[in-house]
Amino acid sequence: MGVAKRRVGRPASTPEAREGQLVNLAVELAEKQLSEGTASAQVITHYLKLGSTREKLEQERLGKENHLLGVKADQMAAAQRVEELYETALNAMRRYAGQDIVDYDDE
Repeated sequence: MGVAKRRVGRPASTPEAREGQLVNLAVELAEKQLSEGTASAQVITHYLKLGSTREKLEQERLGKENHLLGVKADQMAAAQRVEELYETALNAMRRYAGQDIVDYDDE
């Protein structure tokens, strides 16, 4: 079972892009094997699993987890900004009152 030799442009310049090219070739080969009835049990099982309800729910769960991680990162960044604003405001009030400025980063 040989792979048809065809070249679509040159190999990608980054490892990630090259990986994408190779995955595309593998998917094309699997599609060809499935349409010709020559696909292995592993290939058939792989694509059956991709189409299952369980897989779709798992992908949805992973998407929501990624979204939640992004929200948490945003919240942490916002909390840092609020902390910096409080420090700036407190130091402005200290200057106004004639007190020394405190730099919390040095502590």
